[in-house]
Amino acid sequence: MNTRRSPSWTLALLLLAAATGAHAQLRLPGAGSGSAQPVPSLPAPATPAPAPLASARPAEPVLVDRVVAVVNNEAITARELEARTRSIEARVRGQNVQMPPREELQRQVLEKMITDRAAAQAAREAGIRIDDAGIDRAIGRIAQDSKISVAQLRQRIEADGLSFASFRQEVASEMTIGRMRDRDIEGRVQVSKAKVNALLAEQGTGGSAAAAEYNIAQLLVRVPENAPPEAVERARQRAEAIAREARGGVDFGRLATNLSQSSDAISGGELGMRTVDRLPQMFVQAVEPLSPGEVAPVLRSPAGFHVIKLIDRRNGGLSKLAGAPVRQTRARHILVRVDELNPEAEVVRRLTEIRQRIEGGTVTFQDMARQYSKDGTASSGGDLGWVYPGDTVPEFERAMDELVPGKIAGPVQSPFGFHLIEVLERRTDEASPERVRAAARNAIRERKSAEAFQEWIAQVRDRAYVDLRLEER
Repeated sequence: MNTRRSPSWTLALLLLAAATGAHAQLRLPGAGSGSAQPVPSLPAPATPAPAPLASARPAEPVLVDRVVAVVNNEAITARELEARTRSIEARVRGQNVQMPPREELQRQVLEKMITDRAAAQAAREAGIRIDDAGIDRAIGRIAQDSKISVAQLRQRIEADGLSFASFRQEVASEMTIGRMRDRDIEGRVQVSKAKVNALLAEQGTGGSAAAAEYNIAQLLVRVPENAPPEAVERARQRAEAIAREARGGVDFGRLATNLSQSSDAISGGELGMRTVDRLPQMFVQAVEPLSPGEVAPVLRSPAGFHVIKLIDRRNGGLSKLAGAPVRQTRARHILVRVDELNPEAEVVRRLTEIRQRIEGGTVTFQDMARQYSKDGTASSGGDLGWVYPGDTVPEFERAMDELVPGKIAGPVQSPFGFHLIEVLERRTDEASPERVRAAARNAIRERKSAEAFQEWIAQVRDRAYVDLRLEER
């Protein structure tokens, strides 16, 4: 198990599914095709005389909601889609992003909702569970990061037309996917010494030379897994046609927003300034010979065909990490995971008891780590070695940074479970080869984890049963 930081999960303001397998449209009570209600008599005004009343008719059905897609055994409703679309429109308004026609935007948003729903289902099937207490803590952190109270956060959400219950459900969904990434995807990523050496060699002897950073925009024409050759060829031809348009002067952001099947389509496909170690290697190789504004040849990946444009480039990279001195912390921890056999309340109780015994001097931290910790550091008494800022997930780092050496914090929750944390000592680290190597290793891990996660997402989406009903009225 690895306590290193994974990219933080993003908050998706979606609504969860309607009743399982729902297909019929939902109507207001009493608005069905049953017996008609009599129309009450109208008082006759003095003048003019009213026209004869038509015979009473049953009330017309009033549409409340309808199903726009079914993902495996869960439904996405029109109301959910509309709320999510409004949220996207509000988010990008004022960002100088060319919005597609609303029907096209809704199709993009629905595709993202389908993918997220399928991923959350797959994570739950793999045994990932989030309890109410964990959701409450996550919502509390969201409010804290926004410098508002939970009550104020609730007011903002409901002002946007979303129910707080649906917001809670989506927080749980995002946490479920995040834990799946941490546990089953990122945990399998291995970084060899050879990979670290190769990255440092690319950026100069010992990693001291300046490395390139790129701002890239991408447009994805997706190819489903096991697609027949003719479908692959159609996707390639479409990507080539889009690339020709981009080279001919058509605004790339507009093309991406309207045509890309990637999750970054709404932002015009722009990825933002990133070091080479945080980009797919094939993207880096494609843009290295380009000048800003140029479009690379179409690329093929397991996800489909990519049209890539270089927005900007600058020097930077790992050498920045060896600049100003930083504080290092030597820490150790005991990790206990929550699962069906170990519910959260029992894990918290057990760790609280262990902490009391350690502080009482009847046992040692090292012995308790060897006996109870479910982490790869258990055999070494939970020792994490010297940790740099950013090396661990935010929840762990915040608790660790608040400790003075010799003190214990916890139980502290992170995506991995609950921890007891002890700080042993601290030091200030100047620029050093070890620091640059650690930065290189983390950068490679982050890139490989992101690639593995995107591959998993694509596989989950391709394997999901999806029944699209957006065009039904």
